[in-house]
Amino acid sequence: MNMAVGNVTAPPAPKRIEEMALPVVMMRDILLKTMFRSNLDVVTEIARNVCLPIPVTQELVDMARTQKLLQATGTLNANSGNEMGYELTDAGKARALDALAQSEYYGAMPVPLAVYQEQVKRQSIRNIQITRDQLTAAMGELILPDTLMDQLGPAVSAGRSILMYGPPGNGKSSISNGIRKAMGDKIYVPRAIEYAGQVITVYDPIVHSAAEEQEDDPNQLRRASNRYDTRYVRCERPTVVTGGELSLKMLDLVYNPTARTYQAPLQLKSSGGIFIVDDLGRQEEPPQSLVNRWIVPLEESRDILALQSGEKFEVPFDTLVVFSTNFHPNEIFDQAALRRIFFKIKIDGPGQKDFLKIFALVAKKKKLPLDEASLIHLLQKKYPTIDNVYANYQPVFLIDQILSICAFEGVSPRMTPEYVDRAWANMFVKDEKIVK
Repeated sequence: MNMAVGNVTAPPAPKRIEEMALPVVMMRDILLKTMFRSNLDVVTEIARNVCLPIPVTQELVDMARTQKLLQATGTLNANSGNEMGYELTDAGKARALDALAQSEYYGAMPVPLAVYQEQVKRQSIRNIQITRDQLTAAMGELILPDTLMDQLGPAVSAGRSILMYGPPGNGKSSISNGIRKAMGDKIYVPRAIEYAGQVITVYDPIVHSAAEEQEDDPNQLRRASNRYDTRYVRCERPTVVTGGELSLKMLDLVYNPTARTYQAPLQLKSSGGIFIVDDLGRQEEPPQSLVNRWIVPLEESRDILALQSGEKFEVPFDTLVVFSTNFHPNEIFDQAALRRIFFKIKIDGPGQKDFLKIFALVAKKKKLPLDEASLIHLLQKKYPTIDNVYANYQPVFLIDQILSICAFEGVSPRMTPEYVDRAWANMFVKDEKIVK
């Protein structure tokens, strides 16, 4: 079900070498390295590996033949539709080895940064308009007050930064995941991008969820692979979730000295999607430092990265950043930093009415019969001891505890005041000194 409104325009497949906007020597060398490393000898296989249309691949093959780096084997490959076979000449092998010494990268041709920037505009997260019904449906079984949805909806639709704060255990992480689910359309993620002759890998199977594609039908006049530039992978809008492990270093390009290539930082991998900073305030760097790093990206929709040489360059910043913290914003930010975060939304615990709704919903899901006397005991005897402060995590915690007690006692799932007391005892730790 495509819940978010928006039809993303696919990147068009290049028809000729000139449309690639890449250095010709780089394209030729990637072709040679790919043939050498993957032991390829027919154009259809080479094209599939370098992610280019067959005519463009044939142009590159013909160029390498003219330079006496490739030669036709003079035989047709019966396993590949009687295609002509090609092999590297001695000069071609030498060039491939020399190119591999400079960079181990081979396979998919990278997309020039300037070309990728145009695709980012076509699939910008700020192009998405999400309605209240769509966002509510994406939240699933979360029970949220209407006033919260009043704030959350415009924030998500704007595609701007969001700070969610409030006491722990009230669903800030779950709400972040709901925002992700609300964005139901697909975008195109480059396998790699090129800047100043350097290759930066972007597509990451851990971050990006590739959408299922229709298999190519050889009987079709127009093959499915030609519908868009296959140097991109069609994916769900990405979500990057970080927590206490987030450091400023993780927001820089990662250089692999062995392969002599770069890996995109987390915020670039999340382009067109969501970057969630959970548990803000638990990282080694102070929250103020982390937000300072985001000031230019948040305000100007561009980020600045640096190569090993020290050369700095701009990349698009098209990400909905969601900060989530258990601290009050005034404790961890100055006012200048808070101004840079467009929406500030407090996530409070539920009132008694919503708490009971959540409790009943969880009990039904976990097949625990409700008991009126036990619920009255919980609300009138236990919660007054903590000033009737309810939290969204508590129903799941208490019900799981009760079910564990029932299993241990060898009885069918049931609620009793005694079981409620035993479950409650595990929810909090008394503030008392331990005698050593």
